[in-house]
Amino acid sequence: MLPHQFRHLDLNLLRVFDEVMNERSLTRAADKLAITQPAVSNAMRRLREALHDELLVRSGQGVEPTPLANALWPVVRESLARLQASFAPERFDPAHATQAFVVAMADATAATLLPSLMHILETEAPGVSVHVQPLTTRDPREELDAETADLAVGYFPFVLAEMTARAQSGDLVDFESRRLYDGEYLCVMRKDHPLSEGLLTLERYCDARHMLVSFSGQPFGFLDEALASIGRKRRVVLTVNQYFTAARVVARTDLLTVLPRHFVPATGIADLLAFQPLPLRVEAVHVDALWRSRSGHIPPSALEWMLHALERSARAAFPDLELPM
Repeated sequence: MLPHQFRHLDLNLLRVFDEVMNERSLTRAADKLAITQPAVSNAMRRLREALHDELLVRSGQGVEPTPLANALWPVVRESLARLQASFAPERFDPAHATQAFVVAMADATAATLLPSLMHILETEAPGVSVHVQPLTTRDPREELDAETADLAVGYFPFVLAEMTARAQSGDLVDFESRRLYDGEYLCVMRKDHPLSEGLLTLERYCDARHMLVSFSGQPFGFLDEALASIGRKRRVVLTVNQYFTAARVVARTDLLTVLPRHFVPATGIADLLAFQPLPLRVEAVHVDALWRSRSGHIPPSALEWMLHALERSARAAFPDLELPM
């Protein structure tokens, strides 16, 4: 749309356009807007003339958007949501709220954060509920876009790097993140494993048999990338998708695995395990909350409250962390 067209555009037409796109029906949109169907039709006609595009074509009992309409709608919807939030911001009252949050996270993250988070909910927000679903990817943006999850909590280095690059180039970034805590990984094995004593060298490490916690099921993780960067590789003979499973398996086999240091006490079998520093340098593991900038059903104030609760839970999880010797 050209600048002079926008200057003369009646912005009320965008509210009608948003509702028609949402309902895919002029009749239902008219009911939602509390106006007549002819008024909706007239508004859409004026918008078509302004944009020189049909915007909607009839399909069965409803209408289907044109490519231009599909491209415009997310921008229009987000802009209207921001305006509504500015004029009538919703205040989240945790003591009386009944909001439900869907959070995607791995079991190690859940074991770290949920005990303190549940205490916060019980004492401050008894009507609020949290539904945790498995985190199955290092890039959960598709799930957040589809609103099958409101938040994802985990290690998302490539997503955050791409978001930073887009922001620096001036592109619109649809997602936001917040650092919750930093993690450290250890090589973990059974208590009497031959590699549990003495220096765990890179050679001994690469010669061993390994189990990988892989959300995708692929036998290649961030540690394998670090090894490949120095021309080395390890043999992954088993992949699982949960840290709890990994701890149980290594406690009874000769396999090695890698677990977050803070998670080991939560396994309940730390006394059966031995720990060694990884024999190579790896990047720090940052655990972040990731969410879509504008959610269709979570008020910004409610989302901000949950983020703050997660931050408090992270701070409560670490002060006395010690591993058995």
